[in-house]
Amino acid sequence: MKSNSVKQWMAVAMAVVLMLGLAACTGSGSNESTPSPQPSGSSQQPSGEASPNPDEPGWKLDTSPVDLTWFVGANWYAHSWGESLASKYVTEKTGVNVKLEVPSGEANEQITLMMTSGKLPDLITLGSWENAVKKLWEGDHVYALNELADQYDPYFFKVAGDGALKWYRQENGNTYGVPNDSYSPSLMRETGISAANQTFLVRKDLYEDMGKPDLTTPEGFLNALQVLKDQYSEYKGQPISPFFAQGNVPYGMTEYLQNLLAVPHEKDGKVYDRMTDPDYIAWLKTFRTAYERGLINVDFLVDSDTQVEEKTNNARYFMMIREWTGMTAVNPMLAASGNPDSYYIAVDGPQNSNGDSAKLFPGNMDGWMVTMISKTTKNPERAIRFLSYLASEEGQRDLFLGKEGETWDMADGKPQLKAEMVQLLETDIEKLEKEYGIVDTYWMMRNPVLVNQWRPEKASVIKQMEDFANGQADIDGGIYKGLDPLGDSDAAVAWSRISQNWEEVLPELITAKDEAAFDKIFESFLARRQEYGFDKVMEYRQAELDARKAKMAE
Repeated sequence: MKSNSVKQWMAVAMAVVLMLGLAACTGSGSNESTPSPQPSGSSQQPSGEASPNPDEPGWKLDTSPVDLTWFVGANWYAHSWGESLASKYVTEKTGVNVKLEVPSGEANEQITLMMTSGKLPDLITLGSWENAVKKLWEGDHVYALNELADQYDPYFFKVAGDGALKWYRQENGNTYGVPNDSYSPSLMRETGISAANQTFLVRKDLYEDMGKPDLTTPEGFLNALQVLKDQYSEYKGQPISPFFAQGNVPYGMTEYLQNLLAVPHEKDGKVYDRMTDPDYIAWLKTFRTAYERGLINVDFLVDSDTQVEEKTNNARYFMMIREWTGMTAVNPMLAASGNPDSYYIAVDGPQNSNGDSAKLFPGNMDGWMVTMISKTTKNPERAIRFLSYLASEEGQRDLFLGKEGETWDMADGKPQLKAEMVQLLETDIEKLEKEYGIVDTYWMMRNPVLVNQWRPEKASVIKQMEDFANGQADIDGGIYKGLDPLGDSDAAVAWSRISQNWEEVLPELITAKDEAAFDKIFESFLARRQEYGFDKVMEYRQAELDARKAKMAE
């Protein structure tokens, strides 16, 4: 895609989003110990420094060495800064050296503890769904990015995208976080890229050797598991794990499975209680039956990340409710192994009783994660300028492609990865990320409108999964993402208690001795749910959905 095409896509996305600005209820507290930046027009620039120009990148005003700590809220994130080519190049250019930090456990809990201690990293990237995001905003722990940009780098408004900033704008007019991987419905329709990553995967060789069994019905699902147990219980001397669900109870076995079953999010304009949907309950009972017959075990509910990785890398799962993006390194490796058909493909998995295709979550304006600047930073001006640089086309190119002449060249007026980099992307992504740090290594500020134009054609073992997900994406379904209450409100506390209890209950349902026991456990859960305040949760969801619809209709 040419540069002018990119600008057209961005214009389309921004034009649509200008009508969408989602308002979320919040109030900004005060923090007297850490003053907010002065209003635009009264700010004072560092001595000897020129005033920021809205048409020029602010980072160029000061490229002296500075360290910024960056908390990446993903305990599986294993990359460092300063060793790879791309990170060295960015530091040499901007003067910013990044010290990456990842949580040892749950990101939400760790950031909450940091808030209590008053010691936060300079930059914070958290999942847009995390409770701690709202706590950071409402507790006045992070800067309003628009105020920092007004004071230190108005160029930020040009590159961050007014649409994304409007989407996250709060009632006080401020925006505290900028998302990565943010998509509008219009952009998805225009590009054909939905950003859907939910898939139902099977190991290709086993699936085909079984005669491509029907996995869409409870009967077919159970029959395939029986065949697996009878004929394919081991692989290379190790037991095959029949099934895996990403994120187990709170994600894979709940929201994700419900999307596969095309369980509606609303009926007649009213938010629908997906948990009590008959098709969803029927499939939970199917998993109970599978457990009773010894066709599945509970390892998918208790395996550690290390165990999941080991089994995946050695093709020891048969079926998986799993995002295809997590298989981009594994599938090429398996395809290049001694058993080249042991990689995973996307197929139709569990369906509802009508046989409807899945309705998978697409990308949306929320994006994946949001990045913020804490008020404990000693260098707010360098922090906002660094984010501005990373959000710009130049910064996106530097991190995604690396250094011109070393990892990419211009070809027909378009940046293009060198052949050896493409080869590594397909065969040894770990080396690509560690030594070169390009493509998706540093995704915290990734803008798909820009970087997708530079992606090489995906290997067939990856493209098959992506195409399948795109084909089942519910393009307008992004509006339903993130309807659950967050923060410290009564509704949020109620939802937190309900969610925690559900994580305990679902394993009990799957291991129930019979269907009567299943029904009793489920009914008890529904009663507790009501006691916890489920009505408040539903009221919140309805109000949030109505507000989003109103904004989209403007």
